[in-house]
Amino acid sequence: MVVFDGSNSMWGQIEGQAKIEIARDVMENLLGEWVEERSVGLMAYGHRRRGDCSDIEVLVEPGQQARQNILDRINAITPTGKTPLTDAVEAAAKAMSYTDQPATVVLISDGLESCQRDPCTLAQALENSGVAFTAHVVGFGLASDEDASSLACIAENTGGQYITAGSAEELGAALSTVGTAVAQAAPEPEPEPEPASPEVVVDGPDTAVGGADIRVTWAPTVAESDYINIVPVGTDPGVFGNYVRIGKSTEANLPVPGSEGLYEIRYLHNQSKDTLGHDTIEVTKPEVTLSAADTVQTGAKFRVEWTPTINKRDYVAIVPLGSDAGTFGNYQNVGNNEATNLSAPADPGLYELRYILNVDKRTVASRQIEVTDPQVVLQVPETALTGAAFEVSWSGTVNTQDYINIVPVGTDEGEFGNYIVVRDNSKDLLKAPAETGMYEVRYVLREGGKTLASETIEIAAPEVTVSGPEKVVTGEKFDASWTGTVNTQDYVAIVPAGSDEGEFGNYIVVRDAGKGVLTAPADPGIYELRYILREGSKTLATSSIEVTEPQVTIDAPETVLAGSKFKVSWTGAVSSQDYINIVPMGTEEGAFGNYIVVRDVTSNDLQAPAETGLYEIRYLLREGSKTVATATVEVTEPEVTISAADQVRAGDKLRVSWTGTINSSDYVNLVPVGTPDDAFGVYSQVRNKTELDLNTPEETGLYEIRYLMREGSRVLARQTVEVLAQDAALETGAQLDAPDTAAPGATITVGWTTDSQSADQRITLARGEQAIFTWISAQKITGDPPVELTMPDDPGVYEIRLLDLTNKAVLSRKVIKVE
Repeated sequence: MVVFDGSNSMWGQIEGQAKIEIARDVMENLLGEWVEERSVGLMAYGHRRRGDCSDIEVLVEPGQQARQNILDRINAITPTGKTPLTDAVEAAAKAMSYTDQPATVVLISDGLESCQRDPCTLAQALENSGVAFTAHVVGFGLASDEDASSLACIAENTGGQYITAGSAEELGAALSTVGTAVAQAAPEPEPEPEPASPEVVVDGPDTAVGGADIRVTWAPTVAESDYINIVPVGTDPGVFGNYVRIGKSTEANLPVPGSEGLYEIRYLHNQSKDTLGHDTIEVTKPEVTLSAADTVQTGAKFRVEWTPTINKRDYVAIVPLGSDAGTFGNYQNVGNNEATNLSAPADPGLYELRYILNVDKRTVASRQIEVTDPQVVLQVPETALTGAAFEVSWSGTVNTQDYINIVPVGTDEGEFGNYIVVRDNSKDLLKAPAETGMYEVRYVLREGGKTLASETIEIAAPEVTVSGPEKVVTGEKFDASWTGTVNTQDYVAIVPAGSDEGEFGNYIVVRDAGKGVLTAPADPGIYELRYILREGSKTLATSSIEVTEPQVTIDAPETVLAGSKFKVSWTGAVSSQDYINIVPMGTEEGAFGNYIVVRDVTSNDLQAPAETGLYEIRYLLREGSKTVATATVEVTEPEVTISAADQVRAGDKLRVSWTGTINSSDYVNLVPVGTPDDAFGVYSQVRNKTELDLNTPEETGLYEIRYLMREGSRVLARQTVEVLAQDAALETGAQLDAPDTAAPGATITVGWTTDSQSADQRITLARGEQAIFTWISAQKITGDPPVELTMPDDPGVYEIRLLDLTNKAVLSRKVIKVE
């Protein structure tokens, strides 16, 4: 199981590149082809939540052929939180059932445990209770020896390897070394041998070059957990050399040893370790030719060529002459290439180029190369102003990733101040420090951080002035001006007199201007205008300014109705972005109720709250939300009435009227009795009307017609309305007498009684769904009942109506079916 550090510290940089990016770039070095035949998984910690010691997750479950999935998931990790590495290693061990079978953890981390556990104690416990538990640890970009020792003990206590890496190259080499160690580790033993298994036919090439990959086939597969193993002829049964797991395949790539001689390719049964089949192969001596320049400059990139490539996982490296076998300096994987670029070391001297086999780290070819000091020349001005950008030029560039760096005279080698990367340029701008004094501009190799050239420069104080008005009112925008701009990214700020250096209040960036607009603070008092360097936040010039209270007045009516809009006026506006705000009396400073922005006017309408009581209208500065003027207003209960018919048939229009409109955006709302006051049913806005028609619901029952104030969704008046069935008779001081049914085209007699004295009453015949004051036929009542009506020829549901046209009222209705 690979345990990957996803904590926030992985955003730290090494040589200008984030550690997470470096790790992503070289993870392939760890995940060699052994991953295809071994069960490998991925776990990460600190990658999802800040400050959470339980942020541990298995991103890829252990399994074979997981290489690309692991690389994709690592590329998606965003470093975020803490470093619970002890809990993560323990969780990884448990996920692999470490007490029942061999288990290996590869931990990649850049720092200390941050969740109060002792990784050394855990490692010893895992070693004591596990079945061949091993932890390899790669410490990357560690800050101190303490970090290193807290990680090293994990590997030491479990028999694993511990390797530190301080650069991208070192991390790549470390992961390659660990990958090789994992690939060559003994396979997991199974507890009980099984009965003798059938013979297996193994087939490989007759010869191969030491260190190369060969293709091996076999048949049949006895168990997916069996192995293909290569060892010298005569090696005892059950002994492992380079090996691969069988898995579901019948062929595999197997790296042969680097030493020449006769070897056996064996099919090993996992449980019994018996050899079930074998083939003999002769491994010949690998011979490689290396070529490169005889001399190179320190830190320079130079070309190395070789032929042939033995294995794409082999290396070419440059190391001091006479270094031990297996030593890595700067190196590159050969891949499928026959040439690459290497970086020369920072120190001059005699070195060796080596072609190194991946399989056993044996050197199979080498050649001498001399590394010499380059001739680099720097040109800088004698003086520059603090915080200013000044031109630096250079010649003799060694590497486009080298640096131009400014530090105080006498600063230790490898220390950095402000710097630039040389790239393909021969001159550029470098920012001077904020403090005056004698400095050195240095040309620094990226390789090893070595200084190749330096020039002295004096950093002097600039002459800067800043000015503004003597007095401004709180929250006011005012002009500030300055001279002697050092950097267009410097600041002009206003702060209380005597504020600490580096403090910011309201500020502007100077850019290419000589003046700008600042906003005065909300609190009166004595303040300072400051010209502040962006570099180091150092104050170069100051000017005193007094901030005074503004003279603002506000005027409003003594009383207003709840929910209504009313006129408010004011004088002495400070900023067009200030507010007029209405809040309950005694509300805390800065709190908001209904409000308007003052803009460029001196009066406007403000919405009264829904609840009655004493309120304050406040003039509120946008700057600091400070109240500079108030007026008291009483919000009183409005008098609203609403009326409609007591009964209405489902689907008919209901005429509703009201008095005392508060706001044209208020509503007339029809809902079932018991509905919450702020819920809506059938509704319409009142606008500038005093009556309107609403469609009644299809469901019968008791309803309420309500006047609903938009402000606060408060009900100011209500009346109950009963919705009856569509064929129910409706009577209002009158009654109709007619048959329930009639034949098509028949003539019927209609009688009535009524209390109405209206001059224009009519008996009408209409379709059931027809609008009230429209009809098929009508007779004006001029005498006593009855009258005769002729039924339509078409069958259907019709309605006989007694209408008061003078008062637009329905006095009575009766349904009749024509059939």
